[in-house]
Amino acid sequence: MGSYKDNHFFGSVKVGERGQIVIPKEARDTFDIKPGDSLVVFGKDKNQKLVIVKENVMRDFALKILEDLDSQD
Repeated sequence: MGSYKDNHFFGSVKVGERGQIVIPKEARDTFDIKPGDSLVVFGKDKNQKLVIVKENVMRDFALKILEDLDSQD
């Protein structure tokens, strides 16, 4: 739908009766999300924001943090 530099707006989704959403095709294509991929969902109560991140991206991020901590020792 639109983007500004590295930020994207992919439209809106509806939550189904079972609490499921469909990630828009453009978002799946942009972030290479395939059937069977695991995603991590974070949220913030104060402003009711949700963030969805591919699990492998979070794992790589966590490993980088651990490596950085090791290098500080």
